[in-house]
Amino acid sequence: MNRMSSVKRSCICALCIALCYVLPAVFHGLALGSALSPMHIPVLLCAMLCGGGYGAFCGLAGPVLSCALSSMPSPVQLIPMVPELVTYGLVCGWILKLVRTGKAVWDYSLALLGAMVLGRIVGGVASAAFYLGTGQAYSLALWAGSYLVGTLPGIVIQLLLLPVLVLALEKARAVPPRYDKEG
Repeated sequence: MNRMSSVKRSCICALCIALCYVLPAVFHGLALGSALSPMHIPVLLCAMLCGGGYGAFCGLAGPVLSCALSSMPSPVQLIPMVPELVTYGLVCGWILKLVRTGKAVWDYSLALLGAMVLGRIVGGVASAAFYLGTGQAYSLALWAGSYLVGTLPGIVIQLLLLPVLVLALEKARAVPPRYDKEG
C-alpha cells in the first residue's frame, strides 16, 4: 500500500465518501437499506485501499455528509453510526497493516471480520450510552437484533464482495497489488 501517492489515496477516499451518500440513497430507494448496510461498503473499501486513517476519516465524513445532504441517516442515527464506521475504517486498515498471510484474499477477509466485530461492539456501546442517556431500555437482545440479525445480508455481501472488488482493482492495476506475485 505504500506505493500509492497521498493524492491518489485522497481521491479514492473522496470517492468513497461520495459513495456513502449515493449507495444508501439507491438501496433505501429499493427498500434494501438497513439490511444491506450500504454505507459500510465504501468505508471498508476505503480502508482496504488507502489504510486506516483514510478509512476512519471516510467513516466520519461519509455519514455526516449524507445526513447533511439527505437527512439519511438522521442526526440521532449518527450517534452510534459514526463511532461504528470510524472503527470499521480504522481497524480494517490497521489489521491489513499487521496481517500478511501470503494470500491477499485471506488478509482482506481477516481485516473485514475483525473490523466488523469491533465496529459492531463500538456501535452497540454507543447505542447503549445514548439509550442510557435518554432513560430508555437497551439490551443485549436489542443489540444482537439490530447489529447482527438485522444486518446479516449486509455482512455476507461485504465479506463476499469487498475482497473480490479489491482484487479486481489490483488486477486492473487501478491500485497496487498487496503482493507482487500471487496466483
